[in-house]
Amino acid sequence: MSDDDTTAAADKAVGVERSATIYEVAEAAGVSPSTVSRTFSRPGRVSVRTADHVREVAAKLGYRVDGVFRPTTPARTRTIGLAVADVTNPFYFGILRGAEWAAARAGYTLLLVDAQESDVLERENLSRILPLVDGLVVGSTRTSDTVLRSISKNTPVVILNRHVGGLACVVPDSSRGMRRAVEHLVGLGHQSIHYLAGPDASWINGMRWLAMREASYELGFSEHRIGPTAPTVEGGQHAAVQVVGKGAKAVICYNDVMAMGLMRGLADMGVKVPEEVSVIGFDNIFASDLVTPRLTTVAAPLTTLGETAVKHIVAMVGGARPRGDEPTIVPVRLIVRQSTAAPSDTGPRRRQS
Repeated sequence: MSDDDTTAAADKAVGVERSATIYEVAEAAGVSPSTVSRTFSRPGRVSVRTADHVREVAAKLGYRVDGVFRPTTPARTRTIGLAVADVTNPFYFGILRGAEWAAARAGYTLLLVDAQESDVLERENLSRILPLVDGLVVGSTRTSDTVLRSISKNTPVVILNRHVGGLACVVPDSSRGMRRAVEHLVGLGHQSIHYLAGPDASWINGMRWLAMREASYELGFSEHRIGPTAPTVEGGQHAAVQVVGKGAKAVICYNDVMAMGLMRGLADMGVKVPEEVSVIGFDNIFASDLVTPRLTTVAAPLTTLGETAVKHIVAMVGGARPRGDEPTIVPVRLIVRQSTAAPSDTGPRRRQS
């Protein structure tokens, strides 16, 4: 008879209700005893799916965590994680700067994580950094709502550029921005407007397309969608062939880098901007005022986005309850430069290979 069996028999003889052991939970859950231990003592070191499974099995077996594994006060690292979809995208430069300022003022260090536009890499990176941070800001995430809510059970989370019900979210007013962009084009005389879409997994991409469709009913123009397209200069450049093939005279792009790529691709084909095709971007990154022609764009206060998100995290670490019913909306504005004009009579024509 094993020691556990002997203990169980002794407990039964004296009428003691015995709690399941860590080894019994591990065997029933199909994991190692160390995984069970980490699930309860350091949950950030275990994947969300595994932790939920272990807790469910432990509850069924009546496993009680020994008080020695429960810290009397939460361990603090004074570190906030900032996960972004693509650190090479200039869109995140302002967000990073604002987040750094807010973190430093509150006495925190910022830990930057790059997902490289990969949902798989994003989940792996989040799993690695969770034990190291007091809170987490996730920008333009491709991770599912379910996973994000699971993470928030143990770590304060703020989402940027996406609304996840029940979590604190900070988003630019993209619907109003799209409305201002199409109003500008319609005012110039455009009756057909194309949207060069970004990744399908992007929440804000869907919101912009929805806003364009709603505006088309009210303003009387026809809306068209091209994409999805990689949210990069190369993605926009490759889309130029489709833009010319569809005879588009006005294009609103998912972001500024795509818009710049589109203008480059059109120039390679001998198509003039804005004489033949008007182009509008989103975000007002620093280079949008440096390209030729200077880019008309919907400006988001990127520094404010990062600063606001970190302020929310600091408040939540201090005990504040997140506002999860509605996102915090940051205002935007249209900046008109040189990449938009009245429509031409003929439309874009390819002049060279």
